[in-house]
Amino acid sequence: MTNNRKRLFMVFGTRPEAIKLAPLIKSIQEDGGFELKICVTAQHRELLDGVLREFNINPQFDLSIMQEDQTLDYITYEVLRTVGELLDLCVPDIVIVQGDTTTAFASALAAFYRNIPIAHIEAGLRSGNISAPFPEEFNRRAISAISSYHFAPTSAAEATLLSEGIGADKIYTVGNTVIDSLLMTKEDKIDYKILKFINDRPFFLVTVHRREHSDKELEEIFEGIKNLLEDNPRICAVYPLHKSPRVIKKATEILKDTENIFLCEPQSVKSFHSLLRKCLFVLTDSGGIQEEVTFLGKPALIARYVTERNEGMESGVLKLVGADGDAIYAAATLLLHDKYECEKMTRPSLVYGDGNASRRIVEVLKRV
Repeated sequence: MTNNRKRLFMVFGTRPEAIKLAPLIKSIQEDGGFELKICVTAQHRELLDGVLREFNINPQFDLSIMQEDQTLDYITYEVLRTVGELLDLCVPDIVIVQGDTTTAFASALAAFYRNIPIAHIEAGLRSGNISAPFPEEFNRRAISAISSYHFAPTSAAEATLLSEGIGADKIYTVGNTVIDSLLMTKEDKIDYKILKFINDRPFFLVTVHRREHSDKELEEIFEGIKNLLEDNPRICAVYPLHKSPRVIKKATEILKDTENIFLCEPQSVKSFHSLLRKCLFVLTDSGGIQEEVTFLGKPALIARYVTERNEGMESGVLKLVGADGDAIYAAATLLLHDKYECEKMTRPSLVYGDGNASRRIVEVLKRV
């Protein structure tokens, strides 16, 4: 009997990719009409493994490329070489990549070199600044140039792709799979140590990790947090530290003696989403979190000067404060003490999707 199932080859290597692809993997497997091979590069080994366990994802291939002090050129070379070898072995019909990581870029390039169609999940995001975020802005532009199927999360992303000369017949506006993932983790599951630290106090959530932040900018951000907490001793903050040694060093140096902040390990997806739902507001430089808070209607101060998530800005949930300690202090103080300002930024929006993006992607993959 001939196997007419479409052969899909999905590659990812970081925690955010895994979170956003988990619901798509589930939808593909439930459909049953595909032969899916999953490959992880483990660009971020420790952060990735927890998500794989939490969502019960079992990759067929684990390249485990991560090494200490790895550089972007090392990651690019290793992914291009090893994924290329697997594509020669598996000969898929479509290669699926997500977002804008170096894994996504190099994997797409390996597929392009073999004339294998590329499906790009979360296509069309642009900050307009090639250096921010770095190297993600370049990666997503490059992936768009060689993809066959562009799954745009919003109408604005679709418009961007059209303006870059990509044909309308190649673009599918489906929503963002991160909302699907958010709806998969409704269970309230905050780590006991964090609950004990919070002790029913109001708290805000911090995530800062971007590669493009200079040491001076990191110091500015952490000084702003420190001053805010010292002047508002009745509130507290929870900061799950990224694995970046540079970020850990700077954060620990500046915040270690601040009693009302909890510096902790990266949290499970369920624990982090629970914190996101319960916090007063978020201070972040992440991309995916901007989408999650917009859906939840949770005020977020973005420690960047540009964002590719302008829909969240337009909805009123996001506010750019840059890597500026004074601006962070002022904006956060306003949220804490101005009820009207806080209510203005507490407006849930479906601009990033309704939780059905994965199902829509599967339907497109069945047709193309």
